[in-house]
Amino acid sequence: MKKVIIYTLVIAASFCLPACKKFLNVQPLDKLTGNNFFQSKEDVIANIYDLSRIAFGKMNETHYVGAVGEYRSGEVLHESQSDLAPAREFVEYLGRNDILGLIRGGQPWDFYNFGRITDWNGYYQVIQGANILIAKLDEGIPGVSDAEKGQFKAEAAFLRSLCYFTMVRLYGDVVYYTDAFHSTALPRENFVSVLNKCIADLSTYKGQIPFTYADPALKGVRANRGSIIALMMEMNMWNAGFDGANANKYYQATADLGKELVGSNAYRLLPLTEWATVIKGRSDESLFEFYQSINYGDAVLNVAPIADMFLHYPYKRPEYTHRVSFAYYRGEYMQKIFQDGSDKRISTWFNEDIFTDNGKFMMLKFAKNSFITGEEDANPDNTFMIFRYGGELLLYAEALANLGQDAEAITMVNKVRDRAQASKYSGGGGNELKDFIFFERSRELIGEGHHYFDLVRTKRILSSQWTYNVLTSDKFSRGAWTWPISSNALNNNPFMKLNEYWVNGGN
Repeated sequence: MKKVIIYTLVIAASFCLPACKKFLNVQPLDKLTGNNFFQSKEDVIANIYDLSRIAFGKMNETHYVGAVGEYRSGEVLHESQSDLAPAREFVEYLGRNDILGLIRGGQPWDFYNFGRITDWNGYYQVIQGANILIAKLDEGIPGVSDAEKGQFKAEAAFLRSLCYFTMVRLYGDVVYYTDAFHSTALPRENFVSVLNKCIADLSTYKGQIPFTYADPALKGVRANRGSIIALMMEMNMWNAGFDGANANKYYQATADLGKELVGSNAYRLLPLTEWATVIKGRSDESLFEFYQSINYGDAVLNVAPIADMFLHYPYKRPEYTHRVSFAYYRGEYMQKIFQDGSDKRISTWFNEDIFTDNGKFMMLKFAKNSFITGEEDANPDNTFMIFRYGGELLLYAEALANLGQDAEAITMVNKVRDRAQASKYSGGGGNELKDFIFFERSRELIGEGHHYFDLVRTKRILSSQWTYNVLTSDKFSRGAWTWPISSNALNNNPFMKLNEYWVNGGN
């Protein structure tokens, strides 16, 4: 099949070339490619930003962070006395893994667009665009030096691998390719293999990109070496949970990457008194984020931020529709993870109702940077954090603990606890330490979309000790932890198979 692709370039006018049907039916969007487009370094940078915008668009089209990373383990309940309360009941559907009921249509929460999570097309737009950008950089672009070429290729490879990692955690096996203008139908590939290929790919680019940029406005916004290291750590730890025969290899790789990250001295944990800076974005703690700001006119869907569910007046307005939060974390769960009264995260990230089982609860972790001046219904103006230093320190600690390097693991844990002004870990090693690290990640990363994935990759989702929504071993092995894949994926691909667990009714 002739390899031709539609070019949609929004510069002064749009044009397109004839195209054949492709197995993913993906068209690159604004500035993704074009033989006539990449004429300068500025064109490349514009393309990188466009790819980031498309990737962020997948998060911004629904209440993504909460739906995929926080609610599926059952710790969150909706407040029955909140405004449009039936429309918030989706958290319980997620909490009992009723994904088909969530997305079937005709529900009070249809305006949340949860069905769009099943559509992987946007991720493949980014992947295809990154593949083409790398190919064009290899051909040569005027004004791009060899050093800049390496950096730009590293940024494109990061965005490509980030999309693959995101899809693996959502859907399991995915179609994998890295060649530009791909048109051959392919089956889904085992996700451990996909992530191993991504890790190998990123390893070739990691050294070609700096840890930091001279322009502070680019901190965490443009991928850097810390971004790549964080993504490689996350992928290694995911594979460790599913490829048990090679688990120690993945733990060692994560530990080596964590040592490199810490040794760079390029990032730091900001004091909790400066948390507003962290959650606003572009801080020394950020490894990668999708930075959004009302000052730039960025359009964030009102229901997209997780803050929308856990804040009420005076942080959300108007008062008559925000007298209570739409949802809350179970008091039992909060008491379980926040037992240390000296932990300043309790008073910094939550209101005094942290342990109540009702909508008086507020997660003030995301209440910073609220600039409401009238009665408009708007969320605080914060970033969408993907990876930050605190989370990767704890992943480093987890890898060390699994390698039996308990003293080093405790040192990393206590870095995070010191920032929280919490008591240092003084327990033993082995499973006690591993369990503590899991809880520490639950504390440190609450609301940031990591908890459910930690339960899945560590198999703690199989035990009521760790989750309210227990999956049996049988359901887990059949993919109950995944999301359904839209039937659109079947278009033009005779090799495509959807996730059988959901095709068979989700039971």
